[in-house]
Amino acid sequence: MITSEQIDLWRSVKSENQHLEFKEAKNQYDSRKLHRYCVALANEGGGFLVLGIQDKPPRAVVGSTAFADVVATASKIFQAVGFRVDVEEVCHPDGRVVVFQIPSRPRGTAYHYEGSYLMRSGEELVPMSEDQLRKIFSEGQPGWLEGVATKGLSGQDVVQLLDTQSYFDLLNLPYPSEQKGVLERLTTEKLIESLDDGYAILNIGAILLAKSLADFDTVKRKAARVVVYAGESKLNTLSDISGDKGYAVGFQGLVTYVMGKLPQNEVIEDALRKSVKLLPDVVIRELLANALIHQDFEIGGVSPVVEVYTDRVEISNPGLPVVPVERFIDGYQSRNERLADLMRRFGICEEKSSGIDRVIETAELLQLPAPDFLSEHQRTVVVIYGARDFKGMDRADRVRACYQHCVLQYVLRKKMTNQSLRLRFGLSERSGNAVSQIISAAVEQELIKLDPGAPDSRKYARYIPNWA
Repeated sequence: MITSEQIDLWRSVKSENQHLEFKEAKNQYDSRKLHRYCVALANEGGGFLVLGIQDKPPRAVVGSTAFADVVATASKIFQAVGFRVDVEEVCHPDGRVVVFQIPSRPRGTAYHYEGSYLMRSGEELVPMSEDQLRKIFSEGQPGWLEGVATKGLSGQDVVQLLDTQSYFDLLNLPYPSEQKGVLERLTTEKLIESLDDGYAILNIGAILLAKSLADFDTVKRKAARVVVYAGESKLNTLSDISGDKGYAVGFQGLVTYVMGKLPQNEVIEDALRKSVKLLPDVVIRELLANALIHQDFEIGGVSPVVEVYTDRVEISNPGLPVVPVERFIDGYQSRNERLADLMRRFGICEEKSSGIDRVIETAELLQLPAPDFLSEHQRTVVVIYGARDFKGMDRADRVRACYQHCVLQYVLRKKMTNQSLRLRFGLSERSGNAVSQIISAAVEQELIKLDPGAPDSRKYARYIPNWA
């Protein structure tokens, strides 16, 4: 049973999301539109459509007289869309609220209404794209990584195409004395398959261990690409190359190449002038591993890209993030779990998102601008900036650093304070007011909030992420 307290909790969320939709509907709501919303929400994983609440903050309860008979309404919805939607009315102190609890579509199935497979796009309901439908209908089928890259191979062919020596070296295992032992190990690992007409190399085997990605039509367009520019824009390209080795066997070479292309900055340390790279090795290593592992392999014709500018590095991979960008530090969900597991065992990536924690910690230690995590059209982008002092950071840089510092402290079972943020920026005690202004801005943007258990004192205030 849905309570008034649950309604108020929903009203307090920062914004509507894929599982929650508010409509004012004081007097009535169009039945056809209701049916369309039920289909769209079901296609997006299910959720709640709530009538009688304004859809803009502060989301006042205005009450709704629509659909007076909720039992009859539920029956009509079932007849119209073909699946059950629970309808409940809640007697909120400020008015009657009608809640439609919409289930998720079954795996591998998409619902349609009057021939249209619907989804939401902002305030509109639109047909799903062919790519989205293709993904849904292929659910439950073997994923791209389990697909066959090439088949009809002899054992010798497999050894010639894959860098099997590096596989055993990365796992710190002795190389078998006979080819049969090599093939058995790769088969057990499900990197290759033994078929009636010989061996088949699966896409996951090729993408990780290929001596040359160009030998495999299915993976050659997945090679990481590194583009170096002469300035802070794309106007003048110095170099543009793509890797050729599998991700696991070529990872160290990729990191070394990118580090070699980073600009040098001069710094004064212990009264001596010396040159340092724009960014440290650990940041490049962790973000490259993340880009390779968490990409959407189902998107064709695109690959992970590293773009090196004189003031920053942008690393992007195909596919929208499976975790909201604001939860990259504390959240973890891998799009390609088996690939992530193998890369972890190879010692290439961290487990359970700790690599992002390390990137943020390094940025704080070196007092770099906070990395910017972006979700763009079919791509996830991380922008890492070179050294810039506090005065050189704009308001957005400072607020982003404040939020990330707050999340990192929360992950470490600590709480952000004015002092901890001041130290993050490398500022003296005299800068306390400037730091307080940044904290206030982050609170106003609903990124962080006061820790309910903190002392009632601005000086000793503690902060936690707004979602905590």
